[in-house]
Amino acid sequence: MSVFTLCLFLWPWLSSIHGLEFRYHNSMEMEQYLKDVNRRFPDITHLHSIGKSVEGRELWVLILGQHPREHRTGIPEFKYVGNMHGNEAVGRVLLLQLIDYLTSSYLSDPLATRLLNSSRVHILPSMNPDGFESSARECTNTKGRYNKNGVDLNRNFPDVFESTTDREREKEVRAVMDWLKTESFVLSANLHGGAVVASYPYDNSNGGSELQGGLSISPDDDVFVHLAQTYSYSHSDMHNENSCSDLQDFSQGITNGYHWYPLPGGMQDYNYVWAQCFELTLEISCCKYPPEAQLPGLWAANKPALLAYMQQVHLGVKGVVMDSYGKPVQNAVVEIAERRNICPFRTDRNGEYYRLLLPGNYTIKVSWAQVSGVVLISSWSGPLKTL
Repeated sequence: MSVFTLCLFLWPWLSSIHGLEFRYHNSMEMEQYLKDVNRRFPDITHLHSIGKSVEGRELWVLILGQHPREHRTGIPEFKYVGNMHGNEAVGRVLLLQLIDYLTSSYLSDPLATRLLNSSRVHILPSMNPDGFESSARECTNTKGRYNKNGVDLNRNFPDVFESTTDREREKEVRAVMDWLKTESFVLSANLHGGAVVASYPYDNSNGGSELQGGLSISPDDDVFVHLAQTYSYSHSDMHNENSCSDLQDFSQGITNGYHWYPLPGGMQDYNYVWAQCFELTLEISCCKYPPEAQLPGLWAANKPALLAYMQQVHLGVKGVVMDSYGKPVQNAVVEIAERRNICPFRTDRNGEYYRLLLPGNYTIKVSWAQVSGVVLISSWSGPLKTL
């Protein structure tokens, strides 16, 4: 018993000296690691649970930034979600490694410092811990993919293209949906395995005007293509198109989700349509649950891409909408001319808006209803350049 206690005491110290070990940490070990990081870096981290899995495991989120406990005006919110499919385990490992890098390199590495000083980063290493615990360490086996109730979490979100409002939401899905209501996320990605490609919305279609040439095109397709290419070209192999020999080739290592295969109830479409958060689905390993010896190489291949993608949270324009008295206006509609989003982008409770856009000329219209029922409209038109 005393030896076991000593090991528990020494593990956090050893991990801080030598870096996080490249292996698959179970749910208890992952929880211990996250608590240890939060204890060692209290000024730049905040650990909280957004809910529980079917079997009662906490869905831990670590927030990193200069002000991790609260949102600050002008600081965009970014998130990574891993292990949505329990047997796709690489994303879980890489997000823990990303946490280790960001915390240990803060103030010594210029990029890590800039990322945490200019954005608030939320990391959910495992959305499906129950599935992970029941998974088999095999490349193609589906054991552990689903949650404890046997549901595919990436088919369980509300879908704007299908009438699924009466569908029961799994605990893990409800937790993420509630989480999205508490933070105004700007950019996100969820990490999967079984291919090497960056997939972007839409994942689904009902045959409307969005369906063009076999692709389901969103109003912000140019931005999504740019985001996907940012990841694929920052990755060591993804942009080479044929990273997994047994799968189809993906031009430039990217794909429109629907063009690859229609996916109803997906998380990335839900983020974009209802939470005004741009999200990609990143397939980061040919093997869903590869041998641990391959993990360092997968981290080396994906680390530059993970960091490059995070920096895209500053793409475009941001600001605060205020009324004539200088008070922030919540729920004001912020529209980009000729980009008719299914759900219009609106200001948050602080009157802030963030709009990811590529350099170009845009007309931005802002409107909101006063108590009297009068709709006030203001607009701006001009060029947008990268800084």
